[in-house]
Amino acid sequence: MFTYFPRWLKWLESWRSRAIAMYLGILLAIGLAVSLGVFAFMHVAVPNTLTITSGPEGSSFNRNAEKYKKILARDGVTLKILLSDGSTENLKRLTSPLNAVDVGFVLGGEVKETKVNALMSLGSVNYQPLLIFYHGKVRHFLSEFQGAKLDIGAPGSGTRTLSLELLKANGIEPTGESSFIEVDAKDPEKDLKDNSVDAIFLMGDSTSSETLRRLLRTPEIHLFDVSQADAYIRRIGYLSKLVLPKGSLDFGKNLPSEDLNLIAPTVELIARDNLHPALSDLLLEAAREVHSGPGLFRKRGEFPVPLEHEFRLSPDAARYYASGKSFLYRTFPFWLASLIARALAVLVPLALLVIPGVKIAPAIYRWRVESRIHRWYKVLLDLERDVFASKTPQRRVELLRQLDDIEASVNRIVVPASFGDMFYGLRGHVDFVRTRLKAEQVPLSGEETA
Repeated sequence: MFTYFPRWLKWLESWRSRAIAMYLGILLAIGLAVSLGVFAFMHVAVPNTLTITSGPEGSSFNRNAEKYKKILARDGVTLKILLSDGSTENLKRLTSPLNAVDVGFVLGGEVKETKVNALMSLGSVNYQPLLIFYHGKVRHFLSEFQGAKLDIGAPGSGTRTLSLELLKANGIEPTGESSFIEVDAKDPEKDLKDNSVDAIFLMGDSTSSETLRRLLRTPEIHLFDVSQADAYIRRIGYLSKLVLPKGSLDFGKNLPSEDLNLIAPTVELIARDNLHPALSDLLLEAAREVHSGPGLFRKRGEFPVPLEHEFRLSPDAARYYASGKSFLYRTFPFWLASLIARALAVLVPLALLVIPGVKIAPAIYRWRVESRIHRWYKVLLDLERDVFASKTPQRRVELLRQLDDIEASVNRIVVPASFGDMFYGLRGHVDFVRTRLKAEQVPLSGEETA
């Protein structure tokens, strides 16, 4: 073989082979991605079952969960409802990996030392005002309940959690002079009339308007006016101040007879952070349908609302509050939107891989074909320089023989017709070097006399 096929050319050929192998590896990776995408498409779908932890039977939490269930059923999603003792138990279930719970109602103030990194809020859905009914003389401050018998709700309820915090802030502890009842009042009016208790702490959303009217009509029973409400909401960040307007329960009898200040945590719809975005949208649609109407303690359209207290707001919920349901779920039925979303989840990443690959493939192919031709120009240049440096006829004869070998190798190159101009250009340059070599050739001894 001729000597003008140097080592660097062999190395370059090897490097190009490695580059081609690398490109084939990329194509193989894309093929694997396609396979995984198809597998994901066939086996992963939006869940059609959710589990919610609600509250005691008959409570507002449980009633709202039942409404959610009917609304979600329209889109083919089954909502399983788990009864609980209340907000505290709901939070325990949501934070425990042993409980298969997706979402639940949690009152503000429940977190305390609980780790809630894996939970997120879909927003606040209602106020839950604390109503304190008591008998006897009018009291202006919670500290005046020192030494009284207090029904503050059953253990595990949000009522009890909030009541304990407020009473503690006023120096009233379970181990002090006051006695705390451990069960929920079945008939608060009777308990107060019979002096079984001095005061009953109730959550407004769980207490019917009729019960409120009866209690306010009863002589010597009062609804506590939280005159220090502004101070409470500044010290306890998850509380809000509400006003029960004069006459709002009974216009004719003017119940209550004056505006009453109340304090209230908000009820948040809390979910685990792996909740599917489509289900997040469905839950918020249900929440809007259930909670957006007017009520005794809320205005029309006030809830749901993206208030952040102790839980971070879900990114999907933030997007929903900003722009509503996503285009797919706003345009198509849930099942079809889910199918399209799954297809896009596979096809979009795949397109991001394949499109650049398709664009670069012709360039790599062109580079590969051109490299078969261009590499010979270096050989021709080196040989041509040697022609001018050679002084002996024998050396020039050897160079001419090597040029014949180069030409034979060039003629064996296989290129597409679209690269014919480059190929014939190379052959023309080989002939050009041969012409220059023959022009410089000196007759050998013995040929001079011929």
